[in-house]
Amino acid sequence: MLDIIAIFLCITAVLAYLNRRYVGLPPAIGVMGIALGLSLLNMASDALGFHSLHTLEQSLVESIDFSELLMEGMLSLLLFAGALHVDLSQLRAYRWQVASLAVVGTTVSTLFIGFGLWWLLSFTDLELPLAYCLVFGALISPTDPIAVMGILKSAGAPSSVELVISGESLFNDGVSVVLFSLILAMIASGDAPSVTGVSRLLLEEAGGGALLGAVVGYVTFRMLKSIDSYQEEVLITLAAVLGGYALATHLHVSGPLAMVVMGLIVGNHGRSYAMSEQTEKNLDMFWELIDEILNAVLFVLIGLEVILIHFTSPLIVTGLMVIVLTLFSRLLTVGVPIAILGQRFRLPEGSWSVLTWGGLRGGISVALALSLPPGDARDVVVGMTYLVVVFSILIQGMTIGKLVKRVIPCSGE
Repeated sequence: MLDIIAIFLCITAVLAYLNRRYVGLPPAIGVMGIALGLSLLNMASDALGFHSLHTLEQSLVESIDFSELLMEGMLSLLLFAGALHVDLSQLRAYRWQVASLAVVGTTVSTLFIGFGLWWLLSFTDLELPLAYCLVFGALISPTDPIAVMGILKSAGAPSSVELVISGESLFNDGVSVVLFSLILAMIASGDAPSVTGVSRLLLEEAGGGALLGAVVGYVTFRMLKSIDSYQEEVLITLAAVLGGYALATHLHVSGPLAMVVMGLIVGNHGRSYAMSEQTEKNLDMFWELIDEILNAVLFVLIGLEVILIHFTSPLIVTGLMVIVLTLFSRLLTVGVPIAILGQRFRLPEGSWSVLTWGGLRGGISVALALSLPPGDARDVVVGMTYLVVVFSILIQGMTIGKLVKRVIPCSGE
């Protein structure tokens, strides 16, 4: 296992260096693009009869359980690191906007994409049960701001737009995992869930996760407040994240929501009342490094994962239609409400287009797709998910900066 970790870290470091030295794209987009390009070249060389490198990459990627690595390991660290730097006072000012997009928007998006995909498949040679179409809707609905936040900052996007995008993405991860689990439970049981059953699961998963995050966050806050030594305080936060996520898994509550709530508590109350200036500086530096390193590894893995996916012409055609479907769903659930209620959302004119195009899909969608039980339905869902994620990161991610400059008067508020 140590050898595999070392190999992937070396690959990530080399690709990050090449991107910084020669390509110059935002880190997440750059390393994924290079990894994807190398994988495609490797697949082309395999088709020409040079099989050794293709076999090596395939065995290397197969040695990593991407779904388990992200959902049971990296996700807790990434969500905590993201929430740690969110200003709760600013988030509170936009709480209804974020809540409506993360909860209502994600739920409506799941249903719209699920039923829309089911309808689209009637025009293709692919078959997918309605339940799996809804599973796809749930796993493709959460957004990932990692690749886009740096671009928004450099483009001079208003802080309100950045806050809504980051706040929405922090919470819609948890919502989508709950919806995903609910639909999978429906598939396993073979019965349509009752309203009571759905409500109970939502309360247990979402409410329980938020409560656990608040409890662990408060305990962590009290421990940080009682000492003044940044080495131990950094260790306490790391232990709280890994231990809290493991506890959430055993209690069958939402680990992602627990990490977000805990990160908000430690990042705000902990920063204000429990940390010295030196501790705050070192804690921020530690979690920023964790965030950057894990994201680089994650996007390299996404780029390399293409070698395991068997693409057919019907799958590619359907995937292209699904890309349009997901963009239209984003427009319907986010863009239109903001365009109509722009003043109530207190966002600058033109924000609806940025929030629509800036809703990138990322690693959690790929991980959820790969966690499905083996079978033809899983292969179709994984292929479509990969096409949507790659399009959103490479195409949307590389053009969002120009869109911001074009449609929003960037006052740098």
